[in-house]
Parts: sequence; structure tokens; C-alpha cells
Amino acid sequence: MAIVGYTYKRVFIWNVVLVICVFLEGTNGQSNGWINARATFYGGNQNPSTLGGACGYENSYAAGFGVNTAALSGALYRGGEACGACYQVICNRQLDSKWCLRRASVTVTATNFCPSNNQGGWCDPPRHHFDMSTPAFFRIARQGNEGVVPVLYRRVGCRRSGGVRFTLKGQPNFNMIMITNVGGSGDIKSAWIRGSRSRIWSPMHRNWGANWQTNFDVRTQTLSFRITLLDGKTTEFLNVVPSSWKFGQTFSSSKQFS
Repeated sequence: MAIVGYTYKRVFIWNVVLVICVFLEGTNGQSNGWINARATFYGGNQNPSTLGGACGYENSYAAGFGVNTAALSGALYRGGEACGACYQVICNRQLDSKWCLRRASVTVTATNFCPSNNQGGWCDPPRHHFDMSTPAFFRIARQGNEGVVPVLYRRVGCRRSGGVRFTLKGQPNFNMIMITNVGGSGDIKSAWIRGSRSRIWSPMHRNWGANWQTNFDVRTQTLSFRITLLDGKTTEFLNVVPSSWKFGQTFSSSKQFS
């Protein structure tokens, strides 16, 4: 009886484990660092001015990202905190061998938000979903009538050309700084500003996406910035903006996250 009871117990435990694995496969289960998700694509227009999206980058080329960009579901977008993050995405041929390209991958930058429709849509929580630019999507999937494919993704470091860029926006009492071309983890956790008339770093607040704001007048001052990424790395960009700056101008630093 003891042997029979032990056998039943093992079978029961195995069945529980199997159910859990099936559940994870159907949601966002992880395997060797890769996470299950789905991907679609939006728009046929490859004009970079159409790919900036909810992160506010305006032009993905000017921001240093090119056309390999994606809108993220809310579970990934995190209220804009993921803007600038990089993801390596592969099509899951084990689940869809018809539409997935073999041994193909693409690295995309998060530049947009895929909103939930609360009706079971692909971007409804808690789903992990990438609504990719057309060029990025067809790097991993065949062109045809298929509009959605299963994918696997993982976070990767962002490789950028040149230094971090700062675009000055706003008005005298409401300065907004768009921070782009960020390497390393790519996603900014905190940002500070310091004018040449001050010795202290003043915290900026995320206005939306990649745009950070400060509520005091920094005109006619040389500007420095300090940035902390989500992975904890911090870098200071000293005197990157000259005192002669005007709203609408972009300045590139000589420093970059690795």
C-alpha cells in the first residue's frame, strides 16, 4: 500500500507540474532567459516620423533608433519607463513553423505604447505583446496574410552610435528635455539637471515617455545632466548644452552608456 500511495503521489505531483508548464507556455513563461509573447505589426509607412509614438521621440532616426522599433503592451511599457529599452525578438517556429522565419532575429527599441481594448485584445494585461514596425516584423516572419505570430524575447543592451542626445523643448517656466540615443539598458529611471548658476543637481520628472521636465527657468545657462538607468548605472554629462541654446535645438554629448 505504501508503494501504491507513493506512486499516486508522484503522478499527482507530475500532473501539477505539467499543468503549471502548460499555463506558463500559454501566458508569459520563461525558458533559458527567453519569455513568451506575441507580435503584430502596424502600418506600411516606413517614414521615420511615423515611428516615434507614445514615447515622444518624434523621429526614430533622429533619436538614433532607425526603423526597428515597437509599441509595447502595458505589461512591458510600464507607464513609459520602458521607453528606449532594447529587446531581441525571435519568431517561435515550434508554435508556428508556417509563418516564422528560421534562425531569424531582430533587436527592437521600445518607442510606442500598444493600448488595451479590455476585450481580450493582444495588448490587454497581463499579455506581453510587441506591435512592431513593418520592417522589424518582416525580419522574423514571412510576408503573407498572417497578422500575429508567437515570439520569444529577452532584454539586451542597446548599441548606439555617438553620445546621448538632449533636445530642449518647452517655454521659460516649463523646460522639457527629450533624452534620446541612450545606450546600455536604454531605459531611464531618473534624471537631474544643473545650470551653470547652481552647484546642486535638481531632479527632473518624467512628463511622458522620453520627455523630462523642470519647472524653473534655465535660459542663458550652460546645462549639465545626470542620468541613472533602470539597471542602476549613472553617468554625468557636464556642460553638454551651451548657454546660447534655444528651444528646439538638440545637443549630442561625447559620453555613452555601455
